[in-house]
Amino acid sequence: MDDDRDSCINLEESGEGLRDYGAELSPEEVKELFTKFDKDGNGTLCFEEFIVAFRGHLNETRLKAVEDAFRKMEKTGDGRITGKDMKGVYNAREHPKYKNGEWTEEQCFMEFLKTFEPDESKRDGVVTLDEFLDYYAGVSADIDNDAHFVLTVRNAWKI
Repeated sequence: MDDDRDSCINLEESGEGLRDYGAELSPEEVKELFTKFDKDGNGTLCFEEFIVAFRGHLNETRLKAVEDAFRKMEKTGDGRITGKDMKGVYNAREHPKYKNGEWTEEQCFMEFLKTFEPDESKRDGVVTLDEFLDYYAGVSADIDNDAHFVLTVRNAWKI
């Protein structure tokens, strides 16, 4: 399917691939399906988006671990993670660009938050629970074992 070998599938490649596998969909149906899977809206399906689409959402065990991590980070009680919430949870002073003086501590926090907001057109520097869950659904797609996933999340956020 990945004809241009860029590790992502664009709309044209997805249509051709579906036809190659015997799926007779109209161009409109291919576009609708593609758009549903293209979570970040960048016009390509990368491996993680593809896996998440087929694996589905976090199961109850994984969901609890991710919600616990979100609650630990979200300090103000407003259901959103900001750079201010990250102080004391994420050590920006260990970031290489902070250490070399290129970025301020706040810039490090904001860059880290972008990890959870991949769609630049929707990026506001504030991470909601849904965005956090979407990010971890991608992480989850690459980890088969629930215990390993929970351990990964707990270690990442020192829970």
